[in-house]
Amino acid sequence: MAVDMDKLNQLLGKVVGDLAGAAAGSLVRLGDRLGLFKALAEGGPQTSAELAKRTKTNERLLREWLNGMAASGYAGYDPASTKFSLDAEQSMAFAEESSPAFMPGGFQAIGSMWLDESKVAKSFKTGKGVDWGQHHRTLFEGTERFFRPGYNANLIGSWIPSLDGVKEKLEMGALVADVGCGHGASTILMARTFPKSTFVGFDFHKPSIVASTKKAKAAGVSRNTRFQVAKSTNFPGKGYDFVTFFDCLHDMCDPEGAARHVRSKLKADGTWMIVEPFAKDRPEENHNPLGKLFYGASTMICVGVSLAQKGPGLGAQAGEAKLKEIVTRGGFTRFRRSSETPFNIILEARP
Repeated sequence: MAVDMDKLNQLLGKVVGDLAGAAAGSLVRLGDRLGLFKALAEGGPQTSAELAKRTKTNERLLREWLNGMAASGYAGYDPASTKFSLDAEQSMAFAEESSPAFMPGGFQAIGSMWLDESKVAKSFKTGKGVDWGQHHRTLFEGTERFFRPGYNANLIGSWIPSLDGVKEKLEMGALVADVGCGHGASTILMARTFPKSTFVGFDFHKPSIVASTKKAKAAGVSRNTRFQVAKSTNFPGKGYDFVTFFDCLHDMCDPEGAARHVRSKLKADGTWMIVEPFAKDRPEENHNPLGKLFYGASTMICVGVSLAQKGPGLGAQAGEAKLKEIVTRGGFTRFRRSSETPFNIILEARP
């Protein structure tokens, strides 16, 4: 085939951008690990020597890192003073862990994909997948740190209020199951906001339950919160007013079975909230930067987790129509999209 040089150069431009992004991701992870972003934000504009002294790091390596961040637009640089800095927006994105725009957790989770590449490559041949617990431990913490800012920004202020009558129930005192809770970010946030309600977090990954229990204690919500190892298809209890699945239904081995189990555990007037990665129903509609991110994570993590448990491998870009089909087959008669963000769709299911 004849090569169109303009198209080739455009393609190579995209590849170089991806290579640069991959390299920048490593630097973000490094800066997060060493506290460099926080020190730069707290100390104001600083030379590499000043920041090295502040962080007790090697000046020459730090100078290279700072220039890499400036080249990415992740930090500012003043040639006249040779000082680097973070503006308010950069601080929110990289230095403030409580910020709704904090991003290093995403790079941390993406890092696990490189660490687990050989396992995923093997699963491509065997079709057996890679179960959640078989991934590198950095995935578990990184996933929690990546999703937590979105929950902080949206869960209390918009997602729960978008559901029919749920906020009022939580304020009065409700029984809640947070299934697939991971390290408990969503559970703890709800428990802190609605102290009259009782929250039970379930996850099939025991180390995550241990971590979430510790985090709940540190957050001061142990009084109305507990965590337990259980699957989405067999978590105990009954008479739940509210059940939540945050970014996990698409990973599961039996999503339809999970829907049936939720239906059997809810009160007649209960609500199931399903938060899923944003996706349109046709693959070609997801061929964009966000789809690029989610298909990448889905290939390296989500589909393999489901296949490892002999599941259908829905993937992170399953789409609302497919999710509705699963939920309604599980016994729910009412289903709607109650809210959305650029990263998530929020679905409400009721008996």
